[in-house]
Amino acid sequence: MSVKLTRGDLPADFNPGRAIAIDTETLGLKPARDKLCLVQLANAEGDVHLIQMDRDSYAAPRLKALLENAAVTKIFHFARFDVAVLKQYLGADTNSIYCTKIASRLVRTYTDRHGLKDLVKELLGVELDKQQQSSDWGAHVLSDQQKKYAASDVIYLHELKARLDQMLEREGRAGLAKSCFEFLPTRAALDLQGWPEEDIFAHA
Repeated sequence: MSVKLTRGDLPADFNPGRAIAIDTETLGLKPARDKLCLVQLANAEGDVHLIQMDRDSYAAPRLKALLENAAVTKIFHFARFDVAVLKQYLGADTNSIYCTKIASRLVRTYTDRHGLKDLVKELLGVELDKQQQSSDWGAHVLSDQQKKYAASDVIYLHELKARLDQMLEREGRAGLAKSCFEFLPTRAALDLQGWPEEDIFAHA
């Protein structure tokens, strides 16, 4: 695994391939309040690229173009949050989304543990270290521990997708998963516009 870090945007020669794993780090869990600090990406070969965002401008045209490129699948864990944050700060209309958390909820109905740490441990036999999860991602210089943590949040998503795809097919829920993934930009828009918890489809 190689890990590279740049500031502001992807390098011009970055090649995501047909699918790219993506995660974000912010100053909290409220997109309208807590700024986007870091975007991490991993290709299928295991190469990780970390982007420290320019929080004065959020001008990242190459990253935005990648997010909006329908020919590239974007693999997230809990895409609902990441898609909302990327829309809030980059103005990106992310598409071709795959969410390992939604896939897990659809097929791992024997458990209520759908966090990335639990998913990676069960399906891949890897124990993730989550100690840096609540660290200061707004720091000008990230520690080696932060970089390692950020990389670990994306490096396993390709393999998780492959395992979950097998389970979705086995349970006959691949089509349902696809429909859920396609709805995610709308779900993120509802979050950003003030309906984070309310079920607008409910009768009362």
